[in-house]
Amino acid sequence: MAAAGSAVGLGNIWGFPTQVADNGGASFILIYLICCLIVGLPVMIAEFAIGRNTRRNPVGAFKKLSSGWFPPLIGLWGVMCGVMILCFYLVIAGWTLGFIFEEIFYYMGMSTASNWVADLGNGFKNSIFTVLFMLATMGIITGGVSNGIERATKTLMPVLILVLIIMIGYVFTFDGSVEGLRMYLLPDFSMINTNLVFSALGQAFFSLSLGMGALLTYGSYLKKNQNIVESAVYVTIADVCIAILAGLLIIPAMFVAQYSGITIMDDDGRLFASTTLVFDVLPNLFKSMGGFFGLLFGASFFILLSMAALTSTISLLEVPVSYFIDEHRLSRRRSTLIVGGVVMAAAIVVSYNINFIDILATIFNNVGLPLGGLMLCVFLAWYWKSENAIEEIKHGFENLEDGYFPAVWKIFIKYICPFLIALVLITTLYNLIA
Repeated sequence: MAAAGSAVGLGNIWGFPTQVADNGGASFILIYLICCLIVGLPVMIAEFAIGRNTRRNPVGAFKKLSSGWFPPLIGLWGVMCGVMILCFYLVIAGWTLGFIFEEIFYYMGMSTASNWVADLGNGFKNSIFTVLFMLATMGIITGGVSNGIERATKTLMPVLILVLIIMIGYVFTFDGSVEGLRMYLLPDFSMINTNLVFSALGQAFFSLSLGMGALLTYGSYLKKNQNIVESAVYVTIADVCIAILAGLLIIPAMFVAQYSGITIMDDDGRLFASTTLVFDVLPNLFKSMGGFFGLLFGASFFILLSMAALTSTISLLEVPVSYFIDEHRLSRRRSTLIVGGVVMAAAIVVSYNINFIDILATIFNNVGLPLGGLMLCVFLAWYWKSENAIEEIKHGFENLEDGYFPAVWKIFIKYICPFLIALVLITTLYNLIA
């Protein structure tokens, strides 16, 4: 549940549906599923195997498995990416929390307060909700793995799924929803091209939280009798299912908004960018519903986003906290206060200048995570050796070597995954330069 919570985040709820709408509907979903299977799953198994074998944080894990200066840098890069992503992710998470109050204020006729909360450029307001979200995250992390992270995600994940399903059922009571469903489920295979494949591959990699050490850290908490492959399959299925459910909500809701006279596409005929979609178009849809049902639908949607964001901020903070616990022998409470305090201060700076969000996302999310995943694959295949990883995977997986899994997984982790991740990385860098 904790690993699934790490994978499930805001990217699933709004990023995935937008990608689907812009890339041929179900044809994108098909390619996305294939990418999760051939890249996401093998790399996730690798992270779990390294984590459980070493029982350490990303830096300590690579240091334990190989001598030299390079391996620990792989782990350090993952930790740094997670920290820097958390610095801007907290601001966006704060927006989702703030818009719960925006819906309430609007319903109560408090237009001044509603407009104040809805202003994404208001640094003071942003910092308030950023701090509140970080304090909630720190409170859960301080509770430890079982009493904090595990308990929180066991509650949040089922509630998140339940809210999604209820909202999907509700949105289909409105005119225009069927048209959105048609766009979502009917594939346009003519749109399948290189750009679509790279988009699907990137979405699969980012949505599964690969390359930042979060899954490696959670792997270090796994017991020896747990089946790593089975766990990775469950996490992948949970991530994919919630993304698909989110699409069943967002895309029909967009067409309901369009049916109500709300503009949902730009001049080029593409859906508005994720931020505009979630914090402008959808709130207008909720307001057009009017009355208590508009409040209920709107508040429920942003509660859903807040829960998805919280499961991700938990894992993003847990990685550097585990680093300080393992490498510097600090208590969990002290590590959480130090790391959380530094990240909170950086997030407050970002909250006053939201232009930093795009810069940090480009460097540490779009480039940093594929680079981390690529280095992880290279390390496992050429430094630690895939045979050692297979020995670790055997624990909890009876008769592993009786099937084709070891041979197939070695080929993927050694050749196919690094090649495809490198293509995503090169394409991303090329698009930034061009």
